[in-house]
Amino acid sequence: MSASPKLLCIGVITGAQGIRGAVRIKSFTADPLDIDAYGPVSDEAGTRVFELKSVGQSKGVVVATLAGVTDRNAAEALKGLRLFVDRDRLPPAEDEEYYHADLLGLAAELIGGEPLGRITAVYDFGAGDAIEVTQTDGSVVMVPFTKAAVPTVDLAGGKVVIDPPAGLFDKPEPPQPLERQAELAEAAAGEGG
Repeated sequence: MSASPKLLCIGVITGAQGIRGAVRIKSFTADPLDIDAYGPVSDEAGTRVFELKSVGQSKGVVVATLAGVTDRNAAEALKGLRLFVDRDRLPPAEDEEYYHADLLGLAAELIGGEPLGRITAVYDFGAGDAIEVTQTDGSVVMVPFTKAAVPTVDLAGGKVVIDPPAGLFDKPEPPQPLERQAELAEAAAGEGG
């Protein structure tokens, strides 16, 4: 079951911390420690609700307690649980900022209007956000989520416009056998001399 459009995922429990029921949470909030600033959190279906209190950070995750979770076994049982809050409790996005949930499912088209596909995921690998676009032929392409590569985000119109960086759609050359690699290297060395 997918989350209601009114719910946004603000974190995921990655494991237990200690023996008294604390959990480690990968927070998706702008300030990781703000994960408890929006009131109770729920599971994706909205059937399990937890009062959450962050108690610190450790190795890039938030350490928090959940009301009713009092031992390590109960905390470990929650590993992988995604935590949601009602969207109305979150601040509105600033200009040129978007909640990942708002981008998912948007149509992606090229500058000239040619359909490209749909946004199926948003990632941050540390060098800035990237959107995953599943193209109309079923293949997947990663596009840097920058103003240059995605100059238009039209939430009301349900689409983004992509101006692909050079080489984005180039197919990689298949790997060459070692013998062929040696031949190519020798040929290149001969040209340089």
